[in-house]
Amino acid sequence: MKVKQFIKQHRDQWKELEKLVSDLHKRKNITGKNLERFHSLYQKAAQHLSYSQTYFPDEEVTSYLNALVSKSHNLLYKDQITSWKQASDFFGHKFIGLLYEQWKFVVVAMLLFTIGGLGSYFAVLSDPLYLYSVLPGDMAQNFDPEKLGESDGMVDAPVMSASILTNNIQVAILAFAGGITFGLLTVYVLIYNGIIVGAIAALFWHYDMTYEFWAYIVPHGMIELTAIFIAGGAGLLMGYKLFVPGEYSRGYQLKVNAKRSVQLLLGTIPLFIIAGIIEGFITPADISLEAKYLVAGLTVIALLLYVALGSLKLRKVQLQ
Repeated sequence: MKVKQFIKQHRDQWKELEKLVSDLHKRKNITGKNLERFHSLYQKAAQHLSYSQTYFPDEEVTSYLNALVSKSHNLLYKDQITSWKQASDFFGHKFIGLLYEQWKFVVVAMLLFTIGGLGSYFAVLSDPLYLYSVLPGDMAQNFDPEKLGESDGMVDAPVMSASILTNNIQVAILAFAGGITFGLLTVYVLIYNGIIVGAIAALFWHYDMTYEFWAYIVPHGMIELTAIFIAGGAGLLMGYKLFVPGEYSRGYQLKVNAKRSVQLLLGTIPLFIIAGIIEGFITPADISLEAKYLVAGLTVIALLLYVALGSLKLRKVQLQ
């Protein structure tokens, strides 16, 4: 191949890479599609440089490609060392954007949990013995509402927080991973966890301790359940796209939506950490029930502020 043919054949790709390098350097048009295109063109340009160095070592095109690949490499390296900036951008607005795109699946996850909770609540409400059919045997036999609050201030908070955090993340991962079963396992996990909460709530109602029960649930529960609904929504998204692939193959849908679902799951990690800290340190603390409800209210306000500020930042980025 002659040098003119070589340039003519690949010139458009080099120009496109130049444009992407310029945009990404200025933090403009940063989208998943553009980043994937940048990586693809960078790899091709590196191959073209190698070819040009072999067959056209003294031509200007070799110097041009060397400069272009260097700029691309520097930009790529710069992105790698600014992981904190990337994390800030992701949790600051990109995660909110994903939620806006997939909010319907998150709502469906919440509804499934609610259906399970209401079903078991009214079942145990009508007959407390149903509790032994709903809850795991060990949990049902060892559960005593009259002992609620007896251990306040006496638990090993750091150990409890770590244990709770691990359990909650396991539930979220199971709800997310259930998407690979066309969402069936995700549906089961959401309904089952709702059933457990509903049955226990009904049991406390029989003991006339509803106010006390929710005081121990809502401080961490508002954040924790939000995170579980998001993780469940991620699993439902993946399951739905596998079940109804549309005009694309299931393999393609799995590749594309698994990535999106993983991002949704990753976005819940800070929520689980916060919920675990509250559940380990504040929920069992020897403080008044009203103080626990106050913490719950503050967590709701914090969640709303996070979404609102993230939405504003997302809109600002989209306008750039």
